[in-house]
Amino acid sequence: MDKQRILLISFGQFDKNFLQKIATAVQSVVGLPVDIESGYTDLSKYYDPARRQYDGNRLIHFLHSEYATDKRKVIGLFRVDLFIPILTYIIGQAIYKGNAGVVSLFRLKNELYGLKKDDHLLFERFVKEIVHELGHTMGLTHCYTPTCIMRSSTYIEDVDQKDAHFCSKCRQKLDEEQ
Repeated sequence: MDKQRILLISFGQFDKNFLQKIATAVQSVVGLPVDIESGYTDLSKYYDPARRQYDGNRLIHFLHSEYATDKRKVIGLFRVDLFIPILTYIIGQAIYKGNAGVVSLFRLKNELYGLKKDDHLLFERFVKEIVHELGHTMGLTHCYTPTCIMRSSTYIEDVDQKDAHFCSKCRQKLDEEQ
């Protein structure tokens, strides 16, 4: 039986070395092979002018229909500000026990909060949010362990307080699912 794979598909300009480092970090945490690709779609179809943001739910459904398979989970990587109707913004979103999700760098950048640019911190935040959304696709819900990667992240401080791995309870649940 073929092992499940993960596809990180970038929409927008991402440095190839940055993406390769992201893929390696995600693979080391999740334990599944990670591929990277560049994708293209007309993002204007997903833009809500009243909110001046992009609809995360519609982007996930696009990714699911165009890229996801039974053997491949796909996470779309974006640089734009995302939302879902019930929240002001999202960093990421995924289909629970599904095969698709989205994560955006937009709200992960220090500069958005009046802080000095920090590429290392941006990298860490991006990896954490990608792994978090993959966790949802693998059947994990939000965790209450403060440092678990599956803890909910409403604010950037929440992302920074999490570790870049699953707590023992979440890891056990993942191992049981596979």
